[in-house]
Amino acid sequence: MLKHLLSEIRAHAEDEAPKESCGLIISIGRKRRYVRCKNTAEDPTESFRLDPEDYAAAEDKGEIKAVVHSHPGDGATSKPSAQDVASCNASGLPWYIYSHPEGDLRLLEPILNVPLLGRPFVHGVQDCFAVVRDFYMRAMGIELPNYQRTDGWWESTENASLYEANYEGAGFVRVDRPQRGDLIVMQVGRTVHPNHAGIYLGTDPALPGEESGTFGPGPFMLHHMYGRPSEILVFGGPWHDRTRLILRHQDAKQPT
Repeated sequence: MLKHLLSEIRAHAEDEAPKESCGLIISIGRKRRYVRCKNTAEDPTESFRLDPEDYAAAEDKGEIKAVVHSHPGDGATSKPSAQDVASCNASGLPWYIYSHPEGDLRLLEPILNVPLLGRPFVHGVQDCFAVVRDFYMRAMGIELPNYQRTDGWWESTENASLYEANYEGAGFVRVDRPQRGDLIVMQVGRTVHPNHAGIYLGTDPALPGEESGTFGPGPFMLHHMYGRPSEILVFGGPWHDRTRLILRHQDAKQPT
């Protein structure tokens, strides 16, 4: 970390405390600059969200090299949270975490192919739809849209039913019987909208590029429940009863 960048990151963290500061490191030719960004999170003392307009403006000035944010408060450290790790992985960029007033700076490198199994749950970043998107890309080369989703969207009739409203636009059609690779949309808990999704694996629990460690007759489903690590389980009983939609992508071939 160059001294002038560290000095600017420290000053930004001091100016924003007790809120989390956030910014970007960009390269302009051979020079590197720190660009301050607005934190638009709902509670900026607990998390951060880079203003999209600030991000776009930084891209116009140079090449984005890293994301930076602070952990403010007495006793705060630069140790990344689960949200930090998941969001860093999703961004594909290195992240720097600066603890204020401790003054420690930590580099967090992204993991570009997070395993489908055992990943921690972070809503909107590593959740049931994220594992669905990753499976379709790795197994079938299909890139699904990534919809913005606020935590708890499924609990109110005032919110759109995201799976029901968007599946056709994402290239899916409804079918009556699942085959390997189909998307299973379920309604879990007391909710007004179908709020959970998984991948039907049939009798073959194999996953692209990793060991599943799962055996038995099946049928199996890959999913990522709220607050739990992603896993493979037997699709039947209560999961079958919770199913509201069975969806097949129009470009799908039998996945690997």
